[in-house]
Amino acid sequence: MAVVLMAVVVLAAVLALGAARLGGAIVAKARADAAADAAALAAADMLALGRGEQAAAAAAGETAADNDAHLVSCDCTGRIATVRVELTMEALGRVAGPARATARAEVRPQG
Repeated sequence: MAVVLMAVVVLAAVLALGAARLGGAIVAKARADAAADAAALAAADMLALGRGEQAAAAAAGETAADNDAHLVSCDCTGRIATVRVELTMEALGRVAGPARATARAEVRPQG
């Protein structure tokens, strides 16, 4: 009887740890998505103001860093800003790797 009880306790602990890791991965992906969205909007804002591609990329990088993410790439051409970010959470980074996200923002003329 004690062996069965111990097996149930161990199984419950393993399931709880798995659920916690899955929840952490979902949170990391949501944070990466938010960082990518914010970075793309910041880059598009610079493009809308006519500040150029370098200013757009710099704004995207700063905004990604403000959201604890790393800007992997920023394609800011014409009126479209497409950014890619990575975010590593301490608990997940060693096993699961970074959460990645891509976002796109477009400057549209008022009309």
